[in-house]
Amino acid sequence: MIEFKDVVQSFGRKTPLADERRVVLDHVDLAVPRGSILCLLGPSGCGKTTMVNLVMGVTVPVSGEVRVMGELAPYPAARPRIGFMPQDEALYDDVTAEENLRFFGTMNGLAGDALKRRIDEMLAFSRLEQDRRKLVGAFSGGMKRRLSLAVAMLHEPDLLVLDEPTVGLDPDHRRRIWERFDQLAADGATLLVTTHVMDEAARCDSIAMLHGGRVIATGSPAAIMERTKTDNLEDAFLALEDDAEGKEARHA
Repeated sequence: MIEFKDVVQSFGRKTPLADERRVVLDHVDLAVPRGSILCLLGPSGCGKTTMVNLVMGVTVPVSGEVRVMGELAPYPAARPRIGFMPQDEALYDDVTAEENLRFFGTMNGLAGDALKRRIDEMLAFSRLEQDRRKLVGAFSGGMKRRLSLAVAMLHEPDLLVLDEPTVGLDPDHRRRIWERFDQLAADGATLLVTTHVMDEAARCDSIAMLHGGRVIATGSPAAIMERTKTDNLEDAFLALEDDAEGKEARHA
């Protein structure tokens, strides 16, 4: 479903006087199979959002390949089958929740009774039924996050790309959302999720741990904890991070 092959991404430029390039992803290899949930896990600045932007075709790598459903960016056939929830809400504040959903649903090929049915389903799922005719500019941050997720899921995509989907949400909303994610994967959808929440990462089928633009470990949560001889993902990440920093120091 998603494949990174020896991907390098950097920003900035090289001039005759100085090399101002900053490497954000350093020879990344990663595969996300269909019908699974993969979590990108790591500290701020490690490259998670850059990987999301590459999957969405917002940017292309300096070298290497990123393929989604077998295609290179801009993913002409795959793009309509992708749902995206960015870290920052991409909603229209001056119209209602229902109007946002209708606009994005139409953009993704829904119409008529199918569009109406999905709008009703997503408003119910996000618990915004009573607020469907409220201007989104009057929504709280949590309400906007739930509406953003509803937009991403509206057209029932084969691939969901979710950048910090539960930030600012209470435990009950988080629980319901992750139950839906589990069901979507069981039904054959693929989910790529970034999060800082370790208990959410533990629910994923597999994890790619990033440090300094490199993937330092991949595998199921259980396999990663077994490898590091730890009993939780936070300790596992710290152990892997220390090991990665030690290797960097030895090669400096």
